[in-house]
Amino acid sequence: MTARSTRRTTATRTRLAAVGSIAVAGTLLLTGCGDQTEGSGAESKESAASSSAAGAPLADKLPQAIRDKGVIKVGSDIAYAPVEFKDESGATVGIDPDLAAAMGKQLGVTFEFENGTFDTLVTGLRSNRYDIAMSAMTDTKDRQEGIDSDTGKKVGEGVDFVDYFTAGVSIYTKKGDDQGIATWPDLCGKKIVVQRGTVSEDLAKTEAKKCPANKKLSIEAFDNDQQAQTRLRAGGADAGSSDFPVAAYAVQTSGGGNDFELVGEQVDAAPYGIAVAKDDAQLRDALKAALDAVIANGEYQKILEKWGVTAGAVTEAVVNGGK
Repeated sequence: MTARSTRRTTATRTRLAAVGSIAVAGTLLLTGCGDQTEGSGAESKESAASSSAAGAPLADKLPQAIRDKGVIKVGSDIAYAPVEFKDESGATVGIDPDLAAAMGKQLGVTFEFENGTFDTLVTGLRSNRYDIAMSAMTDTKDRQEGIDSDTGKKVGEGVDFVDYFTAGVSIYTKKGDDQGIATWPDLCGKKIVVQRGTVSEDLAKTEAKKCPANKKLSIEAFDNDQQAQTRLRAGGADAGSSDFPVAAYAVQTSGGGNDFELVGEQVDAAPYGIAVAKDDAQLRDALKAALDAVIANGEYQKILEKWGVTAGAVTEAVVNGGK
């Protein structure tokens, strides 16, 4: 899903063949999150937490406070199919919820997803609104160090990441109307729509500085990717950009596959990471252990196969692997 939020690397990878294998939203069966049934009091909650942890091989790796609650609160922008989104019934589904559910079985807890605007998730993590942020968030040095990618100034303590997937950034246009766009320089003189706070926006801003004065690149940023897609679909822009899995899913599903098409190759391949506060190393390490266990037991591969994104698979969890 690289891509979202301040993602910068130079590696380029083409995975256009994966488009045809992406699952359609209507076939979704699994979800890794949801509201929890309230107990009758503190005692019942503790009992439920103990019951959930029973038989979970990695439960003892979690901080005691989370073990007692039996819940990991997840900040996520739940509008980024197929990484995380709401299905027709309103349930939160996608790659991240499925992976979180699998990790929860290892840790004996439930991952509860809470919707938030993408560019506020790290702030919510720092303010303890969430225990983690899991939202197709690219692991970068700027995020690790708390650096604002636009100004280069330090804005916070930064976060640690547990990397779980690799993705690049793609450009897409209206189907049958690519306007000769195949690379980022081809966008000069055009208008592109992106989600605010993403690497797509960063790449567009970088490209805009390179365009000649008589061929300016116009950029319109939205709170979520669905809004950007709507503007392009209505003819309000020439192209859109998002993480490859998201762009590919939109191409596959929007308008029954008749709205958009991918153009060119994906760029800026980088890891998605689960963000954890710098002072919460025990939780970070527990998540890493759980992800490694899910990779080893085959659940990880099955989840990526379900969503048609096996090209982004990793072989082990890595802490702060972003550049």
